[in-house]
Amino acid sequence: MTKRHKMNRPQPGRLRIVAGNWRSRLLDVADVPGLRPTSERIRETLFNWLTPRIHGAHCLDLFAGTGALGLEALSRGARSAVFVERSALAVSMLKENIERLGAEGAAVLQMDAVDYLRRERPERFDIVFLDPPFDAEMLDELCTLLVEKRLLAEGACVYLEQDRSNPEPVLPDDWQVLKNKTAGKVRYMLVQQPA
Repeated sequence: MTKRHKMNRPQPGRLRIVAGNWRSRLLDVADVPGLRPTSERIRETLFNWLTPRIHGAHCLDLFAGTGALGLEALSRGARSAVFVERSALAVSMLKENIERLGAEGAAVLQMDAVDYLRRERPERFDIVFLDPPFDAEMLDELCTLLVEKRLLAEGACVYLEQDRSNPEPVLPDDWQVLKNKTAGKVRYMLVQQPA
């Protein structure tokens, strides 16, 4: 009888960093209702798109949940990532994973994502990850706040993830859609604010 070799597949409640310094590292996922980490397949595609932009980037991971997007960015050479998450349990697990990885440049804030965007701050981000809960149709509002609060660096990229059954978000007038794909029930897009 031939024994099947198990691939490096994440176990339930765990996710795998796809590439970079922490390639194949498994991270624990908090058991939080509605928490839906971006799939490994979508993360791989997204970061292939971002390859020329990721090194040295300042990133914002809103609705961070597991922190999969921001941690993948740091693993691939981003300079910093701010993780914003409301759930105390998710924040606790995210902090443990950051400590386990020794992730420098990571800052975790436990607060509502919209409240975070409405605050005044001098930060400007090169890459923003927007992956709100699927039942919250709020991408339009989030994109508007990014512009109004001047949170984007020149030529910044914004990643949008949503339920594919929802209408595509209405983007600010001068934003350009670089990529737009679907996988299963997910629509994901990479858009750019002009330089």
